[in-house]
Amino acid sequence: MTEKNDGVNREAKRSARERLQVEREREKKREKRRRTLIVASAVVGVLGLAAVVGLIAANTNKGDKSGAAGPVTAPSGATGKDALAIQAGKPEAKSTLTVWEDFRCPACKAFETNYRDTIHELEAKGLLKVDYHLVTLIDGNMGGSGSLKGANAAACAQDAGKFPAYHDVLFENQPQETDDAYGNNGKLLELAGKVDGLVTPEFRKCVEDGTHNSWVNKSYEAFRAGKFRGTPAVLLNGKDIFADQANPVTPQKLKEQVEAAAKGSGGTAPGSASASPSPSASHSASPSAAAKGSKTSGSLSSSASSPAGAKSSSAAAGSRAGSAGAAKGDGED
Repeated sequence: MTEKNDGVNREAKRSARERLQVEREREKKREKRRRTLIVASAVVGVLGLAAVVGLIAANTNKGDKSGAAGPVTAPSGATGKDALAIQAGKPEAKSTLTVWEDFRCPACKAFETNYRDTIHELEAKGLLKVDYHLVTLIDGNMGGSGSLKGANAAACAQDAGKFPAYHDVLFENQPQETDDAYGNNGKLLELAGKVDGLVTPEFRKCVEDGTHNSWVNKSYEAFRAGKFRGTPAVLLNGKDIFADQANPVTPQKLKEQVEAAAKGSGGTAPGSASASPSPSASHSASPSAAAKGSKTSGSLSSSASSPAGAKSSSAAAGSRAGSAGAAKGDGED
């Protein structure tokens, strides 16, 4: 009897263990299904969020027309090949200074700071005209859109007959190279307030719509085709004024050469032999290119080593990217 009872008990225990095992297996399956549903729900949620973000981004881009491609619309009075130059000074001036600049480029600011007064003096005397070509080198090297939007705003100022003054304001207030402040149209409009009569509904719309963006892009394509080594690229009557790095054209020398040309003495820029262009315009020239050997206090070298031109934390990759000693390209206006 005892053996029989023991047998029954063992059978009962085995059955209980089996039932428990089966229940555990069922529980595992239920837990697995639950986790699968949670993961699937999370994935769907992430995909849904991504779709919403993408939609918001798309709508944002639609609202900001400044980055959209459009027809090439040259600013009023644009001149030169393909109407890619904005000219300042009197058209009949005997000498022409061709300047390729980027409003985010510290070396361009250094050039403007040191040469601006001399250039304006020669313009006022009717001895010099300046063809400005606007490029977006720093946007390409550093990211952002300040070069493009700044150039578009300057072209809008040209439409309003205020380009020279606004051009100077943008360089005088240039942010650090790594700060894409000019990528904000609000900042560009704020600075436009420093130029009397510039901020009008027409100017505001031109800035916000990016009216001249495609024109600016075409200007940059011409810059790259010219194989300049960096910005600023500056040519006097087709000759690179920084080609001779040991003897660059200082503001005083620029004045002397322009005055000599006006008198018909055949004054030409020193270092008239062209420097060899680099293979690609996307790489910048060294900021010391114009500085070597120049000991004149008004030369670009003094400015290039100033905080405005040389303390950019990314000068090696960006617009040190703008070199004062850019090599001569084709020099066409």
